[in-house]
Amino acid sequence: MSTLIRTISRFRRDSSGNIAMIFGLALLPLLIAVGCAVDYSRANQIRSKLISAADAASVGSVAKASPGFIAAGAMTSDGEISAGEADARKIFNGNISNQNGFTLTGVTPTMTKSGGTITSTVQFSADVPTMFLGVMGRSKVSVSGTSTSTANMPLYIDFYLLLDNSPSMGVGATPTDVDALVKATTGNSFKPNDQCAFACHDYNDPNNYYNLAKSLGVTTRIDVLRSATQQLMDTASATQTYSSQFRMAIYDFGASSATYGLRSLFSLSSSLSSAKSAAGNIDLMGVYGNNDSYTADKDSQFTAIFPQINNAIANPGTGTSSAPLKYLFFVSDGVADEPNSSCLKPISGSNRCQSPINPALCTAIKNRGIKIAVLYTTYLQLPTNNWYMTWIDPFNQGPFGPSPNSQIAQNMQACASPGFYFEVSPTQGIADAMNALFKKAVADARISS
Repeated sequence: MSTLIRTISRFRRDSSGNIAMIFGLALLPLLIAVGCAVDYSRANQIRSKLISAADAASVGSVAKASPGFIAAGAMTSDGEISAGEADARKIFNGNISNQNGFTLTGVTPTMTKSGGTITSTVQFSADVPTMFLGVMGRSKVSVSGTSTSTANMPLYIDFYLLLDNSPSMGVGATPTDVDALVKATTGNSFKPNDQCAFACHDYNDPNNYYNLAKSLGVTTRIDVLRSATQQLMDTASATQTYSSQFRMAIYDFGASSATYGLRSLFSLSSSLSSAKSAAGNIDLMGVYGNNDSYTADKDSQFTAIFPQINNAIANPGTGTSSAPLKYLFFVSDGVADEPNSSCLKPISGSNRCQSPINPALCTAIKNRGIKIAVLYTTYLQLPTNNWYMTWIDPFNQGPFGPSPNSQIAQNMQACASPGFYFEVSPTQGIADAMNALFKKAVADARISS
């Protein structure tokens, strides 16, 4: 017994070889730690690859041309989008098809539509086999992850076009056209020295200036408006993401003074090609001689037309397919000519009111959440027209296009929603202005919502 005690005592006192012994004792834990680090590092690398695949699936499944995005556009209510989920799964599987070193235990794509937002979520789980952790009884490391992407759906918008086709829109479209009409109506055999710049469409007169303008090849504002409206349909068609995203309705002030009132040229529809065809029927209102028995030349009755168009427009929604936003496009030279005892300007005769549009008519519509885009076709000075110089010129002072001193322009701008006023002088294009207002409306709808 004493021999054993002496041996242990010598071992304790001997300091040689202790480093090697310590290394030997620590080697196994170090190898296990390094092995664990290798296994976990490998598992993290594989998880990163799977996360990348999940990201690609969630983002790709809400892309504009994806099956899920397209399917969402056809939905009339919120809910699950199965086509998008199938697409997300397909994208995920495609991205891991050449990957190895793991066993996929689950992948769950979900896609939903809520209001105007599409949300795609891809969850996955996988097992990564171990090499070193097996000595500790762990044959695998489980990894998981989630990727979520969202996309805003394009907003659905209904556009109502209110187009002024009253006789004043028969004025020459450009100064050259105005001069041509004035010259052609000066010293003629049937109306000597008339010097008229308007292509009046008088059904009672076979020599009316409407027919004269046609024969001379003179372009009037109503001609330009017709073409511009047709071009607008092409712009809308090229802009929309979904085939039914934009709907159009077209109205004017009536075919003639005998049938004066809000007239529907095209009922609200998503068929933009049909709207373009209907726009080809836009034409100048006809009258039955001066001071006829129907309207007595009062053919721009805004106080009657605006309540009618207000009633024609349903309440606006949030921009979904079942509840579109509402925009009114108003194209006019902005001068009321109507029976109105509450006229903003002096009355001619017993009740003839000729004045700039009353912005209060527009306010009633805007208060409902409907936005109004106004395209003011500059009312130019007509110094050879006595009636104009007496009744219109006092509130239509130049310069023109833009027309900062014109009360007509000021009231038309007040009619428009902020940022949606555009004045078109005769040297500018109505088509360009209408397209610009349309694109601004679409962009504004996205920002506002």
